[in-house]
Amino acid sequence: MSDKPTIGLTLGDPAGIGPEIVVKALSDRASYEACRPVVYGDRCILERSLSDLNASLELNAIGQPSEGRFQIGTIDYIDPGLLSKPTPYGEISADGGRAGLGYLDQAINAALSEAVDGLATAPLNKESLQAAEAPFIDHTAALKAKAALRKPMTLFLVRSLRIFFLTRHISFREIADAITEGRILEAAPLCQLYLRQLGIENPYLAIAALNPHGGEQGLFGTDEMDVITPAVQKAKESGLNVTGPVPADSVFHQTSEGKYDGVLSLYHDQGHIAAKTLDFHGTVSLTMGLKFLRTSVDHGTAFDIAGQGIADPRGMVEAIKAAGAYSLSVKSTLDFSPPTPQNSKLTTPHSSLAVSP
Repeated sequence: MSDKPTIGLTLGDPAGIGPEIVVKALSDRASYEACRPVVYGDRCILERSLSDLNASLELNAIGQPSEGRFQIGTIDYIDPGLLSKPTPYGEISADGGRAGLGYLDQAINAALSEAVDGLATAPLNKESLQAAEAPFIDHTAALKAKAALRKPMTLFLVRSLRIFFLTRHISFREIADAITEGRILEAAPLCQLYLRQLGIENPYLAIAALNPHGGEQGLFGTDEMDVITPAVQKAKESGLNVTGPVPADSVFHQTSEGKYDGVLSLYHDQGHIAAKTLDFHGTVSLTMGLKFLRTSVDHGTAFDIAGQGIADPRGMVEAIKAAGAYSLSVKSTLDFSPPTPQNSKLTTPHSSLAVSP
C-alpha cells in the first residue's frame, strides 16, 4: 500500500480551462510523485480534452478511489454522470455551473468519508453557478457549508512565502473600517494553528501594516496606532507568537526570506500582488479550517482561452503537489486547538521546521 495520500481532483467548470489543466497536470510525473490522483468529472469532458490536446493518456473508469491504478499515462476517474455531452467552451451556462459544482460535491463527500485524503480543485465560474441557481457562489461557500471544522481561512503558498488574509472581497473604501482589533485577535490564533497543521511547530506570525511605512506614528494614518498595535499587543499577552504591524513594503519579502513563518495580509490585493509577483503560476491557494485539506489554482476559468490548448498547467501541478505534501499532516492534526496561554508555550521567534511545497 502506498504511503502517498490519495487526492481528489475536480475538473471545475467544463466550459473553462479546468479540464485542460487537469489533463496536462496528470501528464506530469511530478503529480504522481506527490500523490495518488483521482479525477471527479464526466468522461465526455475528459475525452474532449484528450482529443483537443492530442494526448495519449488512457481513461480508467473506477467506482471508488481505492480501485485506481495511479500510474503515469493513466487517468483514474469517477464519472458522476452529470453531462451526456460537453458544454461549449467559453460560454456561461447552467449546465456548466451544475456540473462543476456536482464534481466538487462528490469530491467533498469522498473526502468526508476519507476515501480521499484531500482535494485539489480546478476553477468554477461564478456566473455559471448563478445561471444554475446554485446554492453556493464559489468553492469556499460550498466547502464551508459541508466541511467546515473551524472558521475557514485562505492561505497562499508560493515558494517559502505563506500569506493569510484578514479581509478579502470587499471594496477598497471598506477596508480600513473592516480592520478591527477583534477581527485581528480572532484571526491570529487561527493563522498559527493552520501553520502548525502544515508542520511548523512554533510559527512566528507577522501582521502587516495598512498605511505607508506603518503610518509613521500617525503621519500617514493612525490605523496602526489605534487598532493594529493594540491588537498585536493583546495577542502577545495571550501567549501568541506574533509581531507587527510590519510595513507592507517589506513584510512579504522578509517572510519569503524566512524571518517570519507567515504573514497576515490585511486585504485582498496586499497579499495577492506580493504572491503573484513572486511567482504567478506557482501560487497555490489552500483552504484551511476544513475537515480535510483543499488546494486550488489561484486563477479563474479563463473562458477567453478555453479549448485552445494554451492554458498553463503549472498552477494545477503545484496545487496537486501541495495537496500531496500537506493533506496527511492536516488530517493528523485536526484536533489541534488554537494556541492559548494554557496549551501553547510560544517563545521562540522562528521555527526551523518550516516546509515549502
